[in-house]
Amino acid sequence: MNIKSGNILIVDDDEDILYSARLLLKQHYAITHIEKNPQHIPSLLKENNYDVILLDMNFSGDATSGAEGFNWLRKILELDPGAVVVLITAFGNIEMAVKAIKDGATDFVLKPWQNEKLLATVSSAFKLSRSRQEIDDLVSKQRQLSSDIDQQFHDIIGASAEMKKVFATIEKVAKTDANVLILGENGTGKELVARAIHRHSNRSGAIFLSVDMGAISESLFESELFGHTKGAFTDAREDKPGRFEIASGGTLFLDEIGNLPFNLQTKLMSVLQNRQVTRVGSAGAKDIDIRLICATNLPVEELMSEKRFRQDLLYRINTVEIKLPPLQKRKEDIPLLVSHFLQLYCRKYNKPLKEVSAQTLSALENYSWHGNVRELQHAVERVVILSESNILQPADFNFSPYDVKDNSVDLNTFHLEKAEKMLIIKAVSKHGGNLTKAAKELGVTRASLYRRLEKYGL
Repeated sequence: MNIKSGNILIVDDDEDILYSARLLLKQHYAITHIEKNPQHIPSLLKENNYDVILLDMNFSGDATSGAEGFNWLRKILELDPGAVVVLITAFGNIEMAVKAIKDGATDFVLKPWQNEKLLATVSSAFKLSRSRQEIDDLVSKQRQLSSDIDQQFHDIIGASAEMKKVFATIEKVAKTDANVLILGENGTGKELVARAIHRHSNRSGAIFLSVDMGAISESLFESELFGHTKGAFTDAREDKPGRFEIASGGTLFLDEIGNLPFNLQTKLMSVLQNRQVTRVGSAGAKDIDIRLICATNLPVEELMSEKRFRQDLLYRINTVEIKLPPLQKRKEDIPLLVSHFLQLYCRKYNKPLKEVSAQTLSALENYSWHGNVRELQHAVERVVILSESNILQPADFNFSPYDVKDNSVDLNTFHLEKAEKMLIIKAVSKHGGNLTKAAKELGVTRASLYRRLEKYGL
């Protein structure tokens, strides 16, 4: 059994037209309102949401020009810009039809009509109306989803002098389209700053796309960033846009830009310079319009002097440079961060709001936090989950073994896994939590170091 839906309004000064149209349309739609006096349109729109409005163009005061109909069309669209209006008249011509569409009408029907023609026109208008509603719902859900995703980082927490400088720079640069380079150690919140810039920019209603450059293999670089055509290589089973195309109109965030191999930097430079991408396997270039934000935890000036990073690329990506301080240099922000994360995770895990004792807060402020804000965040989340107490003590925090003072490699064990774990701890501690430098000293790739950190629960 088909359940009828839809709310249709018919406005015409001819009662015969009104009743015959209602008789026909009520067989197909749930509600069909009729109205003889167009002066009642504003109140009807306030009280109802109509999928389709059938509007006569010539009321008793003006029989042929359609002026009244056009005036009421404009009034309806002022009251409801998304309204789907079909104009009906006995005095139609091509010029009038063109003007009707230009003025915002969805379609144009002549009287007397054939029932099949009227049903087809209203059906098309109804589908358009529902499609618009679905798009509006999707956009609304997307905005809410984006807001929810960003909610825990809606504001970057900090009141220190260092962070006030960061906030001031964000405020100045956000409304421009200037390229931004964010520098800082792992866990300092580089992506949060990038999102904040996007959220306060003129592109805030468009996409923010984050790409971890360190996670894209050299062989897939062009395909992932610039896209490919079907058949361009063995696994290219369909056309696929790259990240630059997807982000066009919005903001593209290239994280860990310092890890990009030198030979690929040339290709990236070409795209940024020409504002065009060419998919792998295609000869035609596509224009792109992105706001570029990059970030790295590596010393790009050193990389540049060592010929590992292109000078011209560095100049292009850092029109404005933002340096994020490590947590050790803004310890006065730790109480604010702890309070923020406690509220966040107590709410998330449905726990009573926990507090920290003065002794605990002192211990947190004096801890090294090589993993910066990210490490603090994870520490608070873990303690909210595991601690039974509402007043948190130092013993509730399982401080990371990275906070060791002795960086020598004197080992007291011949057990391979224990020795490897200790070497990793010492290397990471020596380099202040910089995993790229630690991996280099250990003689392994960064990805390999990540796997070992996960293996040993570090």
